[in-house]
Amino acid sequence: MKDRFVVSGGARLQGAVKVSGAKNSVLKLMAAALLAEGTTTLTNCPEILDVPLMRDVLEGLGCEVEINGETVRITTPAELKPDADFEAVRQFRASVCVLGPLTSRCGRAVVALPGGDAIGSRPLDMHQSGLEKLGATTRISHGAVVAEADGLRGARISLDFPSVGATENILTAAVLAEGRTVLDNAAREPEIIDLCEMLNSMGARVDGAGTSTITIDGVDKLHPTEHRVVGDRIVAGTWAYAAAMTRGDVTVGGIAPRHLHLALEKLKVAGADVETFENGFRVRMAQRPLAVDYQTLPFPGFPTDLQPMAIGIAAVAEGMSVITENVFESRFRFVDEMLRLGANASVDGHHVVLHGIEQLSSTEVWSSDIRAGAGLVLAALVADGDTTIHDVHHIDRGYPHFVEHLQQLGATITRVS
Repeated sequence: MKDRFVVSGGARLQGAVKVSGAKNSVLKLMAAALLAEGTTTLTNCPEILDVPLMRDVLEGLGCEVEINGETVRITTPAELKPDADFEAVRQFRASVCVLGPLTSRCGRAVVALPGGDAIGSRPLDMHQSGLEKLGATTRISHGAVVAEADGLRGARISLDFPSVGATENILTAAVLAEGRTVLDNAAREPEIIDLCEMLNSMGARVDGAGTSTITIDGVDKLHPTEHRVVGDRIVAGTWAYAAAMTRGDVTVGGIAPRHLHLALEKLKVAGADVETFENGFRVRMAQRPLAVDYQTLPFPGFPTDLQPMAIGIAAVAEGMSVITENVFESRFRFVDEMLRLGANASVDGHHVVLHGIEQLSSTEVWSSDIRAGAGLVLAALVADGDTTIHDVHHIDRGYPHFVEHLQQLGATITRVS
């Protein structure tokens, strides 16, 4: 049987918690280690299920990977295997980030179409188009994306949408391409900045990270490096919203508050007292939250990965809230589980309207993805009685020591096998 969580509602979260490195960064940094022969060391890595899954992917390509707590060492051989068509790739979507490095290093990449969270389609059109502008040919064949190139050359590339994944694959292909690549409408997320900083420490010449235009001057060769993974803003945001929902007082460390600026501003509007520090923040909420509207957008907009937490706080807020999802079309399946908990919510296209109620009611719910699972746990914290959350392996993929951290903050939660 799969593990499940049992949560007793009513606890007020209080205390301090520190986040480790970002799930949305560490997997891409591990893939970037493919670009240089030798041993690359990553520190501040989160202890989550996706890290050993990515280890399996890299080992299948010929690397040696050692995981020791929050440190990951990747030894990349002189010659990589270009075929990533094996079971680990299909288990999580971030595995597609090996496409750019393999095309760049090997001149050929075969990467099984990835699986992962059920939050909507994430086609590889922009990934393929970017590689083709760099001189590769691509196709989908037998359930895999195939890219081939007899040397990559710099180009001007404009993305239709600031896709994080496409930005990452184009970056990791262009760093070893001949000449200059200019990437317009690039993703601006902190995790993109983190990747660019690591690439530059490996000898790449990348400029403009964090802006919508990134310039890459190709180099002949990269070298291994040691890099500290940026703090996980989504985990930090989860603790921030948990504090506000439970009318608690939580200090979160290990994160630059500017990476969560809009999410924290929304909490202020909802009535929370938010204090920021250089490497963290504190959220205090003394009363029932006020209703606030949210719409998800690429960074610096409100993160789609925090949308379940926005729905959670809106479900118990005073007044009516409208949450608009602009990134992933299937993310509102989370609302079905919130209805089980008694939320007054209705979905209309890519909007959900919530009329807040004083307290949710306990029941059994099922997690469909990483963030939905965490959102259901937060909702269970403000329900009456015991709520059981099933399929919590999703949560384990993105939240290190999730149960332990909640217990540390005063929640009554247990893992049942």
